[in-house]
Amino acid sequence: MWSVIVELRHLEHFVALAEENSFTRAAARLHLVQSALSVSIRNLEKDLGSALFERTTHRVELSQAGEALLPEARRVLRAADAARDVVAAVRGVVRGRLRVGIMQSLALIDAAALFAAFHRDHPEVTIEPRPSGAGGSLALADQVRRGELDLAFAWHPEDSAPGLRVVHLASEPLVLVAAASSELPRRELTLRELAGERFVEVPAGWGTRAIPDRAFLAAGIEREIAVEVADTSTCLEFVRAGFGVTFMPRSRLNPVDGLTTRPIADMPPWGVSLLMPGDRPLTAAGSAFTDLVTHSLDADTLVP
Repeated sequence: MWSVIVELRHLEHFVALAEENSFTRAAARLHLVQSALSVSIRNLEKDLGSALFERTTHRVELSQAGEALLPEARRVLRAADAARDVVAAVRGVVRGRLRVGIMQSLALIDAAALFAAFHRDHPEVTIEPRPSGAGGSLALADQVRRGELDLAFAWHPEDSAPGLRVVHLASEPLVLVAAASSELPRRELTLRELAGERFVEVPAGWGTRAIPDRAFLAAGIEREIAVEVADTSTCLEFVRAGFGVTFMPRSRLNPVDGLTTRPIADMPPWGVSLLMPGDRPLTAAGSAFTDLVTHSLDADTLVP
């Protein structure tokens, strides 16, 4: 039994390193010292008789053997979690871990309050919130599909997609944000009126970028992306300095000097959805958290 437990830990360490591509980040995620993680990976490679990673000075990447092992390792870990869930359910307890992706702009819902309420009800569940990073909502969706995340709060344009189930939670308009000195008309604008503007944008995977991209494309209008930054605060600083204009959810904007906003008549709304795997069952923790979110936010009435 002890050897089986050690092997499961090795697999967990392997998956973390495969997802983080860094011993430092993976060790922090696993709450291990880096040397312990290195030993664990070496032991697993010795047991399997193959190098699982290609190590360089700045990055760790999966080898061909590692690529082959990754989906099986995830499957084994999900099966082990399911077995523990079954035993815990006999005691009426929800346990395990809950990995939830969170996009950067989440002002429409109080995720912290949801996590706090869930922890009060299920203290034996370890909650692991994971930020989206530069890949934005589309990267979170892919992580849910691959099993790297149990759930994700993210923007998604459709009610369903291959490998996903989507529950819309809330939505709001995207507004145009410009420097206070802008000479734009002080009224509702259309996309065509913005054809000559320079835009400050976030990366393409983010919902607040994807929605305008699709809207301009559908209208047959080209737009100039003057600069791209992976942080909404920096984006607004560029706009305030007069570098260009941007689109932003109204809830992301605090009353600040130096900025002005305009409603856009033909811009689709932006929103927050809960993304779930569509091709595999949720864990007990994932199912309990989904129930909490949908009941707390009355999700059915918030679908746009």
